[in-house]
Amino acid sequence: MIGKRGLQAAASALLFSLSISFFTFSYAIAAAGDNLSHQFREAPEFYNSPDCPSTVDDQSLAEEDDKNDSKTSVCSDKAVHVAMTLDAAYIRGSMAAILSVLQHSSCPQTVIFHFVASASANASLLRATISASFPYLLFQVYIFDDAAVAGLISTSIRSALDCPLNYARSYLANLLPPCVRRVVYLDSDLVLVDDIAKLAATPLGGDSVVLAAPEYCNANFTFYFTPTFWSNPTLSLTFANRHACYFNTGVMVIDLHRWRAGDYTTKIEEWMELQKRMRIYELGSLPPFLLVFAGKIAPVDHRWNQHGLGGDNFRGLCRDLHPGPVSLLHWSGKGKPWARLDASRPCPLDALWAPYDLLKPPFSFDG
Repeated sequence: MIGKRGLQAAASALLFSLSISFFTFSYAIAAAGDNLSHQFREAPEFYNSPDCPSTVDDQSLAEEDDKNDSKTSVCSDKAVHVAMTLDAAYIRGSMAAILSVLQHSSCPQTVIFHFVASASANASLLRATISASFPYLLFQVYIFDDAAVAGLISTSIRSALDCPLNYARSYLANLLPPCVRRVVYLDSDLVLVDDIAKLAATPLGGDSVVLAAPEYCNANFTFYFTPTFWSNPTLSLTFANRHACYFNTGVMVIDLHRWRAGDYTTKIEEWMELQKRMRIYELGSLPPFLLVFAGKIAPVDHRWNQHGLGGDNFRGLCRDLHPGPVSLLHWSGKGKPWARLDASRPCPLDALWAPYDLLKPPFSFDG
């Protein structure tokens, strides 16, 4: 039986617990609003090794507006160009990815980031957030008309896959300056543990090859399309005479000049329009890429996309690394490392993401 003092102590403990919960909730709300740029600590600055090439103009593009006339750096063919999407929901993952790229690069000052943000997002806030943590970073932010693409998107097996920004990778050739020829596209739920210049230098082979990515030919390729697709006598011939294999679109090296010349954005949109009329796939933005490019890409060593660490698209269960060396860890799938760490239910490999997390502790304030 609990006495009066025991009840008072329990009540006090409950009130304290509720106050902490309220403070934490209020902090989370603030992080999603105008204080976003103050919730991440500043990353260390990284410098080029002596033998790095010069990109001539080292003025920070972060200080330029979207109508920047100084194109020397952003157009440099000696730079490593990296494209990523940027939004408030995944900003924590993006910050970790950026840090990992810079930390493991031998020439971090020659890496130029091209961020794509939705027209419906607060691009100024996202830009300020990146600048606050990476004040020295060379980057540009491009606005993506997500409303125009939304009409082409069909529902998939997971609502997160239906976000229009997931389809921005199909429009990089339209968004980035025409002078940028080669770009490395990266998802926001990954970290590199190797020099990105090695990935960017992947040979594309013949003049007709547009992109490179790790292929996984042991995967069941038929899984990515519906019985309706495979039973159609015309559609089923799409992959005839092509050694089509699954590849993950979260890590790609893309020749934007060849993409533009082949009008591949239109080709992808045509498959999306067909999907609206008849259900031929279930997995968001991936299948249109497979329909256009599978069997026609340059191979990349599997070390550059140890994918699937977020588990499957339904339960997000923990997974182990694939056999072999690792240059890039990718938490594709439902589970994200920052969410599992916050919930105190991390998977073992989430500990490899944690050192790149720039989020300040909830009770940390600038002095």
